Amino acid sequence: MVKVSRRTVLKGVGALGASVLPIAAASGAAEAQQAPTPEAQPAAPAPTAPPAPAPSSTAPSYTYLFFNTDEAAFIEAAVARLIPKDDQWGGALEAGVSNYIDKEMASGWGAGERLYRSGPWQAGTPSQGYQLAFTPAELFRTAMRAINAELSQTPFAKMSPADQDTYLKGLQAGGKDLGGVPSAEFFAELWEATIEGFFSDPVYGGNQDMLSWRMLGFPGAYASYYDLVDQHGIKFDRAPTSLAENIHGHITLDPGIPARSP
Repeated sequence: MVKVSRRTVLKGVGALGASVLPIAAASGAAEAQQAPTPEAQPAAPAPTAPPAPAPSSTAPSYTYLFFNTDEAAFIEAAVARLIPKDDQWGGALEAGVSNYIDKEMASGWGAGERLYRSGPWQAGTPSQGYQLAFTPAELFRTAMRAINAELSQTPFAKMSPADQDTYLKGLQAGGKDLGGVPSAEFFAELWEATIEGFFSDPVYGGNQDMLSWRMLGFPGAYASYYDLVDQHGIKFDRAPTSLAENIHGHITLDPGIPARSP
C-alpha cells in the first residue's frame, strides 16, 4: 500500500533490522507487563518524555546538495504521501526525510563507492538482490528525470493527494520504464530510503527533533543503563537522545557525514 497508517508504518520497521526494532518493541511491551513483584526493588520514576507537538503545517527548509529544484519538489511530495502526517504527529516531510535522502545521494554511498560495477548486467532472481548498473544516485536521478518529463503538464507535486497515491501505486506495481530504471525498483528504493530517513538517528539528516523516536517511545542512543539494570517491570519513559548528542542536548555532527542538525 502507498498510503499507510501509523500501525502499518510501525510494522514496516521490522525491515530495518535490529538497530531500531528490539528496543522500540521492548518499550511498547513494557506497558503490558504486570507490576513489579514484591521482591523487586522500588524504582524511582524515570524522566518523562515531552508530549507530542502538533504537526507543523510547513516542512523544514533545506539547502539541497544533490537534488535540483524539480527533483526536490518530487521527493518532498512523494515522501509526504508515503508517510503522511496526522493529527498528532508529523510525517516524513516534517521529519526531514527529503533532507536525509539528499545527503545520502550526495555521499559516497550514493556514488556507489563500494559497488561492483564491472558487469555483466543481466536480469537476476529476487534472491540475488540489486542487479542494475546504476549507482543509487544515478538510479534516483534517471528515474526522476523520466517521471518529471512524463508529468511535465501537471508535475507530481501539483497533483491532488489522491492522484499522487494512484501514481505511486502505479510505480510500485511495476511495468513502467523510467529511462532504463524499472519503476518497481525505483519505488522500492524510494520506500526504503523514506523508512530509513524517518527512523534513523538525526545525525544523518532525517528524523528531525527525533520525531519518530518520540512517537514510538524509543529512547535512542543512551550510553549506559547502569542505574536501571536491576529494576524490573517498570516502564522506561525518557526523552530520546541522538548518537551525536552531548550532555547539554546539542548534536555534534561528524564532519564526514553531510547531515543537518535539528
